[in-house]
This record gives sequence, structure tokens and C-alpha cells, in this order.
Amino acid sequence: MLKVGYIGLGLMGKSIARNILKAGFPLVVHNRSRGAVNELAAEGAIPATSPAEVAEQVDVVFTNLPDSPDVEQVALGDCGIMDGAHPGLVFVDNSTIKPVTARHIAHVLGEKGVQCLDAPVSGGDIGARNATLVIMVGGPAEAVERVMPVFMAMGKSVTHIGESGTGQIAKAANQVMVAAQMVAPIIHGLFSLSRPKT
Repeated sequence: MLKVGYIGLGLMGKSIARNILKAGFPLVVHNRSRGAVNELAAEGAIPATSPAEVAEQVDVVFTNLPDSPDVEQVALGDCGIMDGAHPGLVFVDNSTIKPVTARHIAHVLGEKGVQCLDAPVSGGDIGARNATLVIMVGGPAEAVERVMPVFMAMGKSVTHIGESGTGQIAKAANQVMVAAQMVAPIIHGLFSLSRPKT
């Protein structure tokens, strides 16, 4: 069974990590604030003090962070995933970031023998808690296949879109569609108000 690391235990990350742990995967966790780490450690996870310490212990390391600079720092910065990287490691980012950042990280970590997947998720906190997330993945097909058992502990639908960065592009398109559906009734109402009454 794959040994998994999870970095970024915020509202969604903690729930995703918990579902991975419940599925029986050995789990190493790290977060800037220690509360969530201690909570998951009490449930059987192994705490780590840095992203590098997570990466050096696991087969697959996930991140779930607020924005592109955060992911780049955790992946490539001091005591980051790159410092604990080893050939055969798979890096999976569940964050929603810029496609160009996902491709840059994949290129740099690829030089150390790490396969990278950008795998943003849709479904919100409820989907994270209930393991019903929709996961859009960019990156090598063989890495997707290797990580698939972990993905299935997280969500109900996993779609491999294509090369690195395409998972983020698919997530952006998904967000545009969701926004359009939210705005459509408002626009319809405005047009209805502007029509002359007969």
C-alpha cells in the first residue's frame, strides 16, 4: 500500500487527509499551525515538521494550499518537497493555482525523478468531508494510475485531462461554468424587468 503525505490541513485539506487515513493508507501530515496536525496524529497519522520531512518518508505527497506562491514555496523552497524528493516520488497538488505554476513545478521536480500531478478538486467542504469530490488531473498517465487508489478515497469522480497544467485549466473552466449558472437567473430577471409591459 502506498505511503501518503498530506501538506496543508485547512478546511478541505484536513477532511481529505482524514479520508485517506480512514481508507487505511499510512499517512504523514504537515501544516503551518499544529492544531490540525495534532488532531490527525491522535487518529493515527504521523506528524512531520517540514514538507521535506514528509516527502522523504512517502510514496505520494499531496498539497492543498491557498495560492500559487504557497504551492511553489512548499514544493521548491527551503525545507520544501524538493529537499526531501527521491526518484519514484509522486507529487499531487489539490490546490487551485495557475497552470503555468503547475507546469514549472512539474519541470523542476521532474529533474529529480519526481512525477507531478495537478489535481484540483471541486465539491467544497461537504465534498471533502463526504469523499465525493470531483478531481481533475493533469500529468503523466502512469502517475495517475499509481495514485488512483488514493484518489478513490477522496472523491467520486477522477478525470485525467492531459499533460501537466491541464487539471488547472479544467478547474478554471469549471469555475466559469458555475459562475455563469449563478449569474444566469439574475441576468434573466434584469431582462424581464427591462421588457415593456403589454
